[in-house]
Formats: sequence, structure tokens, C-alpha cells
Amino acid sequence: MKKQTIIVTGASSGIGKEIARHFLANGDNVVINSSTAEKLEQAYLELGAGENLAMVAGNVSDKKTGEKLVAAAIEKFGSADVLVNNAGIFETRPFLEVDETYLDRFLNTNLKGTFFTTQAVIPQMLKQHDGVVINIGTPLVNHALGGVPITAQMASKGAIHALTIQLAGEFGKDNIRVNTIAPGTIRTPMHGGNADRSAGLHLLNRVGEVEDIAQMVYAVAKSNFINGAIINVDGGMGAGHNLN
Repeated sequence: MKKQTIIVTGASSGIGKEIARHFLANGDNVVINSSTAEKLEQAYLELGAGENLAMVAGNVSDKKTGEKLVAAAIEKFGSADVLVNNAGIFETRPFLEVDETYLDRFLNTNLKGTFFTTQAVIPQMLKQHDGVVINIGTPLVNHALGGVPITAQMASKGAIHALTIQLAGEFGKDNIRVNTIAPGTIRTPMHGGNADRSAGLHLLNRVGEVEDIAQMVYAVAKSNFINGAIINVDGGMGAGHNLN
């Protein structure tokens, strides 16, 4: 497999950091991003601070952050082959308590961050006549959970699923492949020590690990014939629940 340059947003912890680690371990170049410079620096050091790693701090809701990420990838490594739009936020708030400011937080980070970072990288992928965009969604877009108030989150993630399919249609002829990976509950710092409480939401009756997502991201990045796909990596969450 050819050596690729991978851009990973939201890479200072959890799934994003593990995705970066996985590509680095397999010999690729990686540009990592986080909105928090201090956390990004720590992740950069944890990932080895090697010659095949670069970092760009900035909030992806700002279009200029995506432009800086692409510029860094091209300047240091000569290409921008894969974009992983991992940056995102997750909270719960009852629908009737969601105000415009709260909704905008999710639309700005999750949707606009994915939209404009992708917009920044597509011109380079068009020049290369090759590229892969991998968005991070959720099976809960099509699988509601009563008692879990996440309308703001799901509105933004549902838009990402729709964006994925439309982008795959617009740029497939240019050999640019756009897909979404939809994780179930994954053991990350975001869940603190409570991730295992969600085990029963998955038919496997356990939560996932960051490695599970990184492995699938890697497989999709290296594929030449996956396009417009929504791939659940969710232990069966999208299919049903384990009541035991």
C-alpha cells in the first residue's frame, strides 16, 4: 500500500488520537488537530513527535482551520490523501430546553466543522485525482433512544450522514471517495468511567474500544472501491439491543 498523508481532526484524545496512532504505526504521515493547543501538544508528544507527524491547533468550525491543515499536509508531506472528520461534541439536553445558542454549538462543531474542513481539502484531492474523506457519524441517526435527550446532537450528525452521500455523488467521478463510519458507544475519556453502563445497547452486550474504530477507518482509507457508505461499527447497536 502506498504511503498516504492523513489529516485527523479532534485528535488530542479518544478515537481521534487512536486513529492517528494506527496510521503512524503503519507507516503513514499524519497531521493532527485539536481546538486546544495544550492538549494537542501533549498528544503530539505521546504519538512520538516524529518526522511523519505534524500538528495544527484550531477550531474546525472556523473555515481557516481546515485551510491550515491542508496547507500543513502539503508543505510537510506533499499531499493530502485522507481526511478524517472526527472532531465533534456530545451532550444531552431535553428538546424543549434547547435554545439557539446550544443548537449552534453542535451545528458549528459537528456539521460546519465537517463541511468546511472537507471543502478545504477537496481542491487538493481534485488535483491528485484521488482522495478519501471519512466522516464520523452514529447509528443513532436512524435508531432513536427514548429517555436520551440528544436532538441537537442527532440533528447535526444526521446532516453529516446526508452530506456524506451527496459528496460521494458529486466527487465520485473524480476518484474521491466519501464515507461515514458510525460508532456505537466507545470507551473514551468523553464517557469517563461510565461507558460500560451502555453495554446493553449493543447486541454484543459490551462497548467498543478506540482500536475498533481506528481499524475500520484504516481499512476504508486504503480501499479503492468504498464510496457513499454508512458503515456501522457499533456491536450491533443499529440492529437491536441486548436485554440481558
